[in-house]
Amino acid sequence: MLKSVEGVYKHGKIELVELPLDVLESRVIVTFLESETTRKQTQIIQFGMFSGKNQSTEEDFKITEFHRDKEDSLDWS
Repeated sequence: MLKSVEGVYKHGKIELVELPLDVLESRVIVTFLESETTRKQTQIIQFGMFSGKNQSTEEDFKITEFHRDKEDSLDWS
């Protein structure tokens, strides 16, 4: 019997979101999924987001890349 149950690995222990029914003891295989913070990357523009003949190009992305304002005296690190 195969059964999947979601859980979280924290401080060397696995915390299950729900307890599996009808399982008192069993061998397990643990698969670590990519974390939410790693997966989600925000972009202001994406390829093809504007309808019509003119689509976003690689050059559009280079133009919109933020390189900070050196004269604003703010720490952008």
